[in-house]
Amino acid sequence: MDRIIALRTMLSWSLTPYRILVAGFAGLILAGAVVLTTPWASQSGAGTSFLDALFTATSAVCVTGLVVVDTGSHYSLFGQIVVILLIQFGGLGVMTVSTLLAVLLGKKILLRERLVLQEATNQLELSGVVRLTLYIIRVTLLVEFIGGTILAARWYGDFGARGIYYGYWHGVSAFCNAGFDLFGGFKSVTGYVGDPAVVFALSGLIIAGGIGFTVIADIWGRRSFGRLSLHSKLAVMVTILLILLGTVLIVAFEWGGKAFGELSPAARLLAGFFQSVTARTAGFNTVDIGGLREGTLLILIILMYIGASPSSTGGGIKTTTAAIIAASVVSFIRGKKGVALFKRQVADATIAKAVAVAVISAGLIMSVTLAMTLTEEASLINILFEVTSAFGTVGLSTGITPTLSAAGKLLIIGTMFAGRVGTLTLVLSLALKKRNGKLQYPEGKVIIG
Repeated sequence: MDRIIALRTMLSWSLTPYRILVAGFAGLILAGAVVLTTPWASQSGAGTSFLDALFTATSAVCVTGLVVVDTGSHYSLFGQIVVILLIQFGGLGVMTVSTLLAVLLGKKILLRERLVLQEATNQLELSGVVRLTLYIIRVTLLVEFIGGTILAARWYGDFGARGIYYGYWHGVSAFCNAGFDLFGGFKSVTGYVGDPAVVFALSGLIIAGGIGFTVIADIWGRRSFGRLSLHSKLAVMVTILLILLGTVLIVAFEWGGKAFGELSPAARLLAGFFQSVTARTAGFNTVDIGGLREGTLLILIILMYIGASPSSTGGGIKTTTAAIIAASVVSFIRGKKGVALFKRQVADATIAKAVAVAVISAGLIMSVTLAMTLTEEASLINILFEVTSAFGTVGLSTGITPTLSAAGKLLIIGTMFAGRVGTLTLVLSLALKKRNGKLQYPEGKVIIG
């Protein structure tokens, strides 16, 4: 009996917050995949192969948007509702939804659950994490309702009552930065490239979902940029900078190109702005991504790699990570000791973590890209674009997703999963128990550069 109790205790304590998060997302994906294979989930009634269903479920839970079968034409109404629920649960996070259910049922949130919530929401402190989680749910539902209402009103004129369904469905997909659509033909929202209502409604939802719930709460509470925390200032500044810089570069590269060539000047500006916003992990597109120049694809790859902000529905290495690394480089060039931003010193541990995230993420992207050059018949730039899109949970594609081999699909599934749970979280979930070694070695000299 004592051995059984000891074994249970050991197993319980081996479930670290990192492992619980990874297991939660994996469980939701597998459950979604099983449901999507059923005949009721497809319009034909023939069902969907498990690999394709697994790909769709992973893309939905990881709020990516890459699809091997067209969501609007392949899945039935039931299947589409399953997909949007997976997107909503994946965008909010498994632990966030579990916390809501626990609160509704009157259950007490124990310390272990609070620790997992802290990791899931990327919070530095444990206090207030349950309150923030409930705030996340309220903000999500409110913003999705407002954005969905605007889209429903716009699309009611095009589709009638179905436009209302489209509006709220895409409102959830956009705020969760998922990029799934129901318009069929793998064409996303290309029919609305010059429509300001659709472009700005979707962009607003994408930006709100990608800025981070912590930042939204900080902005709402302090109502002044000068009073915001360092994290919020960085997230806001980098987001604005990337959107503006991305818009200028995309428009400059594509002004006379194939994808923008037939558009009016105003539509070209809207298209450049929207592609800059959506590359930050959203996945919708108003122009044919496969028709963009290679230089533009490289710009989008960089934007996808950086991604959204921490504690958001988006992926990538995150805006604050990129900001810390850039500030470290500038500080080194100027010969300054340490990194200071907005009159605040950045801890060395934070800089080390930012570098670790960037390096591990780049290593994953390069490794998967190299593997897919052996499994897929596509150009290197298209494969790199696809893999970065999967890692950043973006969902943009040059059009090679439906043609992926079985091995290619599995590689992209793994990349989407790693991108959603976070490369550092995934690595730490696989790590063995930390050793408390006190031994320190003498400092050695290494030549760099």
